[in-house]
Amino acid sequence: MNDQNKPKQRPEEAPKTVSGAPSAAQTSSGLKNLFAKRWVSPAIFLAAAAIIVTLMWIYQGADQTSPTTGTPDSTEVSQGEETKPADKTEDTIEVSVGGELAEWPIVDREAISVMTPYFDEAATPAEQEAALVQVGNTIMPSTGIDFADPEGKPFDVLAALSGKVTHVSQHATNGNVIEITHDGGLVTVYQSVADVQVAVGDEVRQGTKIAVAGRNDVGRDLGIHLHFETIKDGKPINPTSLINE
Repeated sequence: MNDQNKPKQRPEEAPKTVSGAPSAAQTSSGLKNLFAKRWVSPAIFLAAAAIIVTLMWIYQGADQTSPTTGTPDSTEVSQGEETKPADKTEDTIEVSVGGELAEWPIVDREAISVMTPYFDEAATPAEQEAALVQVGNTIMPSTGIDFADPEGKPFDVLAALSGKVTHVSQHATNGNVIEITHDGGLVTVYQSVADVQVAVGDEVRQGTKIAVAGRNDVGRDLGIHLHFETIKDGKPINPTSLINE
């Protein structure tokens, strides 16, 4: 058979691409050319940074609008639409206890002198100096008020408020001591008394005679006197703050 009669084989044709669509090689080559330009990388970096900053700003704005879950500032108390400074005094003293107004534990306040006042931190330096007492070799602030008759005579000691007698004892330096417990965590204390008229468990009415002023070792220089204290929630407070004069 002659070679002329053999069928001629067509040469293989390269695959054609769709008109207008770049090939993968062309795309890869285009990206390489794009990144080869100096301005492309900094531009991408700046764009990414701008996106991150924007997201952080949005997050912080949302966080500021959310309610605070921590403890609010104790210096202010919200009351309705107003905000007022909180009261920072240690104790809020109620003059009325169980519906009663506290009274001095003596019959005639005008006839009895104050020998030692209560040591008040808000008092003047001279008043604070007068409220210091010496116990042995120690100088201490007075936690109550010492009353005495100008002529050194005994006088009746009365219950300043109605309550229950919760303590009666004889102390080595304070003398005879009586404690009466009242409503609201208040306790009145009567030291340096004699002729005690009550016992533990007694219910007493305001103005009831519970003893007579006497003597004790810590106030020996005062002679016959009454040491009167008021204790609120375990802390001494100024008895004057309870008396509505």
